Amino acid sequence: MNRDHEALLALFDREMREHARPDGPGVRVEHTGDVVRQVGTADDWNAVVWSAPDLDPARADAVIAAQVAHFAALGHGEFEWKLYAHDRPADLAHRLLAAGFEAEEPETLLVAPVADLSTAVELPDGVRLRTVSDAQDVELMARAHEQAFGSDWSRLRHQVLARLAEDPDGFVGVLAMVGDEPVSSARMELSPGTGFAGLWGGGTVEAWRGKGVYRALVAFRARIAAERGYRYLQVDASDMSSPILRRLGFVALSTTTPYVYRSH
Repeated sequence: MNRDHEALLALFDREMREHARPDGPGVRVEHTGDVVRQVGTADDWNAVVWSAPDLDPARADAVIAAQVAHFAALGHGEFEWKLYAHDRPADLAHRLLAAGFEAEEPETLLVAPVADLSTAVELPDGVRLRTVSDAQDVELMARAHEQAFGSDWSRLRHQVLARLAEDPDGFVGVLAMVGDEPVSSARMELSPGTGFAGLWGGGTVEAWRGKGVYRALVAFRARIAAERGYRYLQVDASDMSSPILRRLGFVALSTTTPYVYRSH
């Protein structure tokens, strides 16, 4: 990794992890010893988002056990430890597994300067974009997501509805529509006081893949981020979206893997 990328990763770690903001209404960020965690209701995203760069093997197991005990005391059935490849100690992933966490699919942390990205929205014939403004639109987002990914959107529905109702300035939802049918949906989460806006979602139904819809959704959100003064866009990219984003100018800074603890 070159020096510019190292500096950008350090900025991301500081602004988006160590000094994380709550990602929605009704949740709080707690700084406790060697970790920073987000805590909400069982329907919110509960997670360890940062651990101290000097966390060593002598402390790590106790820190992990303390997080398990904390979320268990709250009565939460699960929580996530969002681990990055550069986190320490080097065997932290193995220690999480030994403590009962389960690893989910790794993603690539991609970042691009907003100024370097195209904001020209080019859509295939018959497709139009519109921003999400009410609960009916959220249902269209859910439909597009479930058709694109085949996964349940009920928890995200709760989170998106809360953001739309109580924190509309921190959230942008966008739909790609063909007639009355959603063919893709995506969102952008804005973190005031930081230089970063996060791109999430971006799932396109199979019949409309490979036609530029995903690129258009990125450009649409990049334009809004630029208008609002954000310097960088950040994505936790799957293997499917990563090649597209790299072609658009995003660079890989690390990988991130959700380690999920489920009480049985």
